[in-house]
Amino acid sequence: MGTRTTQAVILARGLGSRMRRAEAAVALDEAQERAAAAGLKGMMPTLGRPFLDFVLSALADAGVTDVTLVVAPEHALMREYYERQSPPQRVRLRWAVQAEPHGTADAVLAAAGAVEDAPFLALNSDNYYPVASYDALCAIGGSGLVAYEGEALVRDGNIDRERVMAYALLDIDERSVLRAIVEKPAADHPLARRAERWVSMNLWSFTPRIFDACRRVRPSVRGELELQDAVMIAAHDLGETFHVVRAHAGVLDLSRRADVTTIADHLRGVVVAP
Repeated sequence: MGTRTTQAVILARGLGSRMRRAEAAVALDEAQERAAAAGLKGMMPTLGRPFLDFVLSALADAGVTDVTLVVAPEHALMREYYERQSPPQRVRLRWAVQAEPHGTADAVLAAAGAVEDAPFLALNSDNYYPVASYDALCAIGGSGLVAYEGEALVRDGNIDRERVMAYALLDIDERSVLRAIVEKPAADHPLARRAERWVSMNLWSFTPRIFDACRRVRPSVRGELELQDAVMIAAHDLGETFHVVRAHAGVLDLSRRADVTTIADHLRGVVVAP
């Protein structure tokens, strides 16, 4: 284990395809509708401020001081808000541009020139993770990830069981080291049949060696450069050991318009100070 991690990379480049789709019986206000139509999930108004404010505040609570936002070239709205309207007080922001949405490994690689030569967290802009998860991951000071127990995700977050079962499951050895990532396993897969199913919610700690792994990734069957493939390359070819932090906790997922209300209900009362 190394020095405590104090920097993070937030992947905010996604197209937001599911968020753009209209849903019957889901009513958004005018500002929320604009954010949904633009696919800007991080800028979704949530209890009067962008959802990303909650994410940045939780990172700051865990001692993160420097955050790189990976964005699209046209994400001027996000830059305008954080550079002019409401600059964060507890974290310093940097910007990295992912020119095309080629996948999560390509998004992490886009941050290579922005982060310091030290470990960093990597996370989604449309998930709110518990501060305790960040805190435990920062303590690793090297490569690692948080594994969330499937039933706890359903019980303590806003994610239903069907959605949880569509996430990647983790094969973890007796030393709490990552062995493999299994995407969307069948119901009879050994990992899916375990009493405790450990799920990846894309919350990682990386060393700069991940950038070399990202450069080696080839397109998946979906035609994307996938971060989990980079992780396996780092583990198998580059000698990285990914320590796993197990968590019985919920994660809030802002993927669809219907999530806007449920997330606000969960976050009500949270003190926000990015």
